[in-house]
Amino acid sequence: MKCEHVTSCTPKLEASAPVCEECVKTGDTWVQVRVCKVCGHTGCCDSSKNRHARAHFHETGHAIMGPADPATGHGDWLWCYEHDSYVTETGELE
Repeated sequence: MKCEHVTSCTPKLEASAPVCEECVKTGDTWVQVRVCKVCGHTGCCDSSKNRHARAHFHETGHAIMGPADPATGHGDWLWCYEHDSYVTETGELE
């Protein structure tokens, strides 16, 4: 099955800094940071209490995100919030 959302993103888009923008503003902490592959926004992951990356999806409709810092050992992958699934750069849902 194909994910139509991957066509509106830049899979190799990197975060300007691997920090959660909202958590920095409020002085909060996060577990991991995700980068929106549509606009570059960085937000904390679903394991973080604030889940800012998911909130960004709900606010903007930007469905594709990935790790903000793949060098942390968490790999280089994409996630589609709309399909609630990993997705390849070619759009295949996993």
